[in-house]
Amino acid sequence: MTSFIIKPAHLRCVVRTRWFLNQLCSNRSYVTEGDSKTPKIYTKTGDKGFSSTFTGERRPKEDHIFEALGNTDELSSAIGLAREFCLDKGHTFTYQLDKIQCILQDVGSNVATPRSSARDSHIKRTKFIAQPILDLETWIDNFSEELPPLTNFILPSGGKSSAALHIARTVCRRAERSVAPIVRSGEADPDVAKFLNRLSDYLFTVARYAAMKESNEEKIYKRPE
Repeated sequence: MTSFIIKPAHLRCVVRTRWFLNQLCSNRSYVTEGDSKTPKIYTKTGDKGFSSTFTGERRPKEDHIFEALGNTDELSSAIGLAREFCLDKGHTFTYQLDKIQCILQDVGSNVATPRSSARDSHIKRTKFIAQPILDLETWIDNFSEELPPLTNFILPSGGKSSAALHIARTVCRRAERSVAPIVRSGEADPDVAKFLNRLSDYLFTVARYAAMKESNEEKIYKRPE
């Protein structure tokens, strides 16, 4: 098993993720009784095109719940890739990206717990709090104070860090669109949609900030002649 060092600030993310995955998969049998071998990553429980929510429901994999979960997972992956580019350039905001990836796990656990089939214990464990939204707004305001005023439409550009953050922003918009109807139907916490909405603004702002710090020019939209 691979070993790695976890900073205290990241410990909650790892613990929460491990807890959620264990709970989500608790009804699956990975090994036979008495088998001490390492559990296999595949379970074969989704081979017929169905998967389970945290509440135990079996739904088709194309269900809107799993569509939203997939988009959220893709968003975390896009942020992870952008983070690697930012680390290479020595940006000091990468701890924020770490925290955001952890919070996206919380987003996923909330979306995977439809209220129509959830018990009180489910809701209590997966409740999404508003504090991350306030954190995003604070970070956006802090970056904006250093950025030049936005007077033109800009195109995704400004170096690898900035462009990768713009990709994450567009994936975030898709994740938000897929979560919105789930929230409107009362199946997920409203703050989940608010967080994704604010996150896309954050990613746009930090993409500009990364370009500025790297002294890279952002492409300005010009109407083709």
